[in-house]
Amino acid sequence: MIEMAIDSIRVSLMNYQRVVILKEKVAERYLPIWIGPAEADAIAVKLQGVTVPRPLTHDLLCSVIESLGASVNSIIVSDLKNDTFFAKIMLNVDGNVVEIDSRPSDALAIAVRCEVSIFADESVMDKAGIYLDQETGKPSAESGDATTAEGKKISDEEMKKLSAFKDFINTLDLEDFNKRKS
Repeated sequence: MIEMAIDSIRVSLMNYQRVVILKEKVAERYLPIWIGPAEADAIAVKLQGVTVPRPLTHDLLCSVIESLGASVNSIIVSDLKNDTFFAKIMLNVDGNVVEIDSRPSDALAIAVRCEVSIFADESVMDKAGIYLDQETGKPSAESGDATTAEGKKISDEEMKKLSAFKDFINTLDLEDFNKRKS
């Protein structure tokens, strides 16, 4: 597992689709994940410290988990199949770990509310992780064949399935990507 942090939420200038950008905590590789506008807003509200008068859906879910005596341990972006990301919410329940299937957008909204670690499976990063050119802010050219964490080559067919994903990333406005606001 690779520990990640939410770097930013971006909007495609072509179709206004939202993408959350996760960044490896100890490296310069990024993981862009498409998310819906409601989930993007739910994540952004918490990240920006905005208070809302009533609990949002993800606040409610965190309250329910806590009220039932469980706690959120972490979330994992666990898989990528046919251009669809999968995630798991890892709960501590009576000393046991329980995995809950989730969309990554919901898992991330819960992670920021419960202030827990975000991880990505190495196979997901091998398939969809990108490095950005420091000068242009665009994804840098890949070097060599893409492989999984186990060293297995990712098939050409699977890479073709990801081409739409990479095309989408190229439509994002990443010009100010590494410029932090203080």
